[in-house]
Parts: sequence; structure tokens; C-alpha cells
Amino acid sequence: MLEIQGLSKSYGKNLAVDNVSFAVPDGQVGVLLGPNGAGKSTIIKSIAGLLRYKGTIRIEGIPARNIEAKKQFGYVPEIPAMFDALTVREHVEYIRMAYSSDITDEEVEELLKEFEMDDKQEKLGNELSKGMMQKVSICCAMAVKPKVILLDEPMVGLDPAAIKTLKEVVLRLRDSGVTVLISTHMLEMVEELWDIMFVMEKGHIVGSYHKADAAGRDLDELFFEMTGGEKE
Repeated sequence: MLEIQGLSKSYGKNLAVDNVSFAVPDGQVGVLLGPNGAGKSTIIKSIAGLLRYKGTIRIEGIPARNIEAKKQFGYVPEIPAMFDALTVREHVEYIRMAYSSDITDEEVEELLKEFEMDDKQEKLGNELSKGMMQKVSICCAMAVKPKVILLDEPMVGLDPAAIKTLKEVVLRLRDSGVTVLISTHMLEMVEELWDIMFVMEKGHIVGSYHKADAAGRDLDELFFEMTGGEKE
């Protein structure tokens, strides 16, 4: 489970996130929706421990700053960053050792194959395209075997086949009890994935909705209803 209580983050005089609270239960996919600049990535980076913030964040009931909490979540950033001199396989091995993950060699091979990176294992980080780097970033997050996984605009830069694979992986994680939080402004990409949505505007959660209560309405319809906009 992922819990955020009273999260606030400022950049100088600019209040990027203002007293935000929400939770995503085990085995559900939460989606942070909103335009660029709404504060979505700031929340994700705060959970991942990349920013200082005010408030409380708990992962599986443990404060997020605690090393035991950090061992239980995987993170796919909006802009992947690779080590220039490490191969694709070495990136995954680095994460496996850093997290003391019990993922097996066979599972690593299957993961790389699933994202069509099994034949690129010896490529160096500085030889990868944006899409390839995104795939490696996803594989590294999966190698942790996380109980909570954060994905910040994860489908940007991916080809259609990789997007399809990622969606399948997200649903598989959900079905195995993993908590998933996706930050995106691309509503159509998460239409079949979400269980609970949180709509952000100007650093605030302006509304939330559980899919079970949506009565079959589309995600974009609910989004524009909350934001007062019009469906395109």
C-alpha cells in the first residue's frame, strides 16, 4: 500500500504541491492525471526520495525515507538515465545486487525477452535509443520485485509493441497484489489499467474516482467532468 498525507513541496516561492493526501491500496493501479506542471512528477519524485518535502509518505506502512521502505519499491522515471559504460545486462545486475533481489537469472532473461532487449544485452548505456533506455529502466524496476512501483509518464518514447507489453506487465503486477502508481497526462494510455484516479491541477488533487463507481463511463469523460473542461 502507498499512503501520502499532507505532502507539500516548494521550489523557491513556487508551491508545486500543496498539502496533497491520497492512498493506493495493495493490488490496485492508481493514476495521477493532469496537465504538465500540475505537480504529478513532483509527487512521484518525492515518493522516490529524490526531493525534500513536507508531509508523510508510507510504503507498506513504513516511512518512505526508511531503507526498508526503499527496498520495496521500484521506480521508472520520466527521463531514463543510464550508466554510459554499463551494458543492458549489467544495469539489471547492478539493481539486483543493490536491492539484494531474489530475481533469478531465468526471470531476468524472460524479462529482457518480454521487452525485446534479450538480443541487446551487451549494448552499452550510451549506445541506446530513448525507447531502449525506457525499456531498460522498466526492467530494472521490475528486477527489484517491488511491492509498490512508480511509473512517471512511462509510455513516452515507447513503440506500440512495448506499450502493449508494459500494459500487460502492469495488469500482471496488479493481479499479484502489487501497488502501482502511474503519473501521466495521456488518458488514452491508461484507460484499461486504472482502478482509482486522482486528478491534479496546480499542485492540488481536485478530484478522485474509483473505477468500481464509474458506472462504465470513460476515463476522459470523468476527467473533464472534474476539471470543467470539454472532451475533445
